[in-house]
Amino acid sequence: MPSVARIPAINRLLDALPKKTNQRIQRECEMVELSFGDVLCEVGAPIRDVYFPTQSFISLMATGGGDARLEVALIGNEGMLGVPLVLGLDRSPIRALVHGAGGAWRMQAARFRKTVASVPLLKLELDRYVYTRLNQVVQTAVCTGFHDIEARLARWLLTAQDRVQGDRLHLTHVLLAELLGVRRSGITTAAGALQRKQLIHYSRGGITILDRLGLEQAACDCYRIANQAAPAAAAVVAAATA
Repeated sequence: MPSVARIPAINRLLDALPKKTNQRIQRECEMVELSFGDVLCEVGAPIRDVYFPTQSFISLMATGGGDARLEVALIGNEGMLGVPLVLGLDRSPIRALVHGAGGAWRMQAARFRKTVASVPLLKLELDRYVYTRLNQVVQTAVCTGFHDIEARLARWLLTAQDRVQGDRLHLTHVLLAELLGVRRSGITTAAGALQRKQLIHYSRGGITILDRLGLEQAACDCYRIANQAAPAAAAVVAAATA
């Protein structure tokens, strides 16, 4: 992942901080370009770097034995990769894979610890984020266990679009099946149903979202519930910085 030129790039987690604090943190980072398929963390491996995505997004994959994997969280420009460090731990419990290429701020783990210890507002914002992520992981578990594939796919597409802020997602049915923990045929059926409703258009290697509002209606309530946690927690930080 080579370093790229410093260009204006927004990570909403950092952008929620006061401008001077945000700039101070970015000076401790370098901008890198993440490529599709990059493995940023392995299960049980030491965490060497923290990532604050700007245009990229990262899937957190839990293993179920053998080759079985399931996405339990999706990280984009609303968050960060490296939550265990916030909790005082230095190893990853899951695998982190780049499934959306693009930029990210990267900071060395040791430097991150020192920065968090010296910037109380950053620690407060990260605690809020950990709370939000926990709620989203819980909601993902509920969604996986109780909702049909079409509703889950609609929810995933909305979640991904929120992070890339674009209509086009470069995804295959094979990848979506792995992320949602279902068979490829199930994704093909669900994507076909969403396309017939003119909510999406899919072609080889990509899906374009055509009707955002319609897709929200097709998704299960998990999308709305997971998103409600973020504004509520954000109010804590807003009060502290006022």
